[in-house]
Formats: sequence, C-alpha cells, structure tokens
Amino acid sequence: MAAAAPLTTFGQAVIGPPGSGKTTYCLGMSEFLRALGRRVAVVNLDPANEGLPYECAVDVSELVGLGDVMDALRLGPNGGLLYCMEYLEANLDWLRAKLDPLRGHYFLFDCPGQVELCTHHGALRNIFSQMTHWDLRLTAVHLVDSHYCTDPGKFISVLCTSLATMLHVELPHVNLLSKMDLIEHYGKLAFNLDYYTEVLDLSYLLDHLASDPFFRHYRQLNEKLVQLVEDYSLVSFIPLNVQDKDSIQRVLQAVDKANGYCFGVQEQRSLEAMMSAAVGADFHFSSTLGLQEKYLAPSEQSAEQEAMQL
Repeated sequence: MAAAAPLTTFGQAVIGPPGSGKTTYCLGMSEFLRALGRRVAVVNLDPANEGLPYECAVDVSELVGLGDVMDALRLGPNGGLLYCMEYLEANLDWLRAKLDPLRGHYFLFDCPGQVELCTHHGALRNIFSQMTHWDLRLTAVHLVDSHYCTDPGKFISVLCTSLATMLHVELPHVNLLSKMDLIEHYGKLAFNLDYYTEVLDLSYLLDHLASDPFFRHYRQLNEKLVQLVEDYSLVSFIPLNVQDKDSIQRVLQAVDKANGYCFGVQEQRSLEAMMSAAVGADFHFSSTLGLQEKYLAPSEQSAEQEAMQL
C-alpha cells in the first residue's frame, strides 16, 4: 500500500526590526484566522521574547535561552541572539519533531528582530529553506513601523533594508507598514499615503531631501540608493492597523496569494474567487463572506455584488 503523501502546510514568517509590532501582529492575526475557522499554531523563534501574549505551540526557549547563552559565552544581546539562531539551525531535528504533530495547522512564526538575520546572516534563511523541504509553504511578512514615512531619509533606509531582506530571505514576500493607527501622531506626511505604499516616483523624495541642509551634501548618494530601489522595482507596502479587521483581511489576502493557500483545499471557495485571485484582483474566500458582510460598508457591499454579477 502506497504511503500517504505529506500534508502541505502553510504559514507566515513574521520578520522585521525590533519594535515593529511582530508579536502584536501574531496575536491579532491568530485571532482573526481562528475566527475564519483555521487551526492556528504560533511558533516563537525569538529566544529574547518574554511574556508572550498569545498561546505558544512551540517555543524556541525550550531549546536554547538567550540569557544562558549570554552568561555562558559572555556575549551581548545581539551576539547571543545570533548564536541562538545558529544553534537552532544546527538542531533542526528538534524543531521538526515539534512541528510534525501540528501538521494541518496554519503556522505563524514570530521571528527575532535583529536586522542582520534578515539582510546578510545565513542562519534564519537556512532555517526557512529547510522548512520548505518539509513541505511547509511560507510567506515572509516583513513589518516596518509607519513612522519612518514622516522622515524622507529614514524612508529611503527602510526601502533599502526591505529590498535587502527580500533578496536575502528568498521567500514569497509581503511588506507591511505597521501601526497605521498611530501615524497621525508621528507628524505630517510630505506626500499622500499611496506614494509610500506603492513606492512611486522617488525623485520627488530626493527633491524634498534637498531642502534639508544635512542631506543636501549627500544628494548623489541618495540618488544612487533610490536608483537601486527603482531598478529592482520589488518593494511596495500594505498599510496595517492590527486593530482593524478590514486591514488584517487585506493583509491575509496578499499573504494567501503569495504562498498559494488560496488554491489549496483547506477552505471552500467559489470559481469566481479563484479566478479573481489569478488575475491579481481582490478576492474573498466563501468561508469569509459572513465576516465581509459584517465589516464592509453598504456601498462596498453593493459594488461587490455588481462585480460578481458581471
């Protein structure tokens, strides 16, 4: 008798700099997914993450603790965390033994916040790569604090970091501007929000930087950095307010298209939904129609119904 084919499992690798809201995102997304009927397992891969607000199915601290590493090897927080990830990479059999009983769950991996792990250090990338061999299809969800939009110089840095992360991690990728509910407290934006999310003509950003006496001396450097981002033409962002279910739903749609979940058998979906996803339009799973009707405005509902009739 032939052995049963391994069950394809889907999930998100939640990455981003410290303080970008990764743990809060995992909490909000896990609650939203459970409301949709998905079985969710949140995996903490950050040994420095204490006081987790969500129910943790797997915790890397059971394998290696950051405090123990810092004390034993006399390392600082950054060096200790890099060692922890290298230790996890060398003990992937432990991780697989923890994940195998959870097959059929949708995984959320809460990852460490050290930027170098996602831009040039190989441990985390190798861990993700090995997971793909376990038939675990991941989307990298990269969170960036939206307050960087208020400073053109910092926004260019964010674009470069996001691009480097996309090229290094080597996973389907979704970039998020987190904490959008707080952006008004950070100051006035130089351009409208679409300019930052779609990463439109960055020459306007250079002109805005030229008005700053400090950045005026680095115009050529900024021009080259902007040219690099535009030449790759990969970076864009989705705004996220984790307290807004419509916002979380838009993020989930992008993630599910990126890792192929929308074409799986885990949820019932109509032919129209599948086709709309294939052409890049907004789509909705049939199992989420109740939530959509609850959170869409009446005008949006009528527009959606007309589109379905067409």
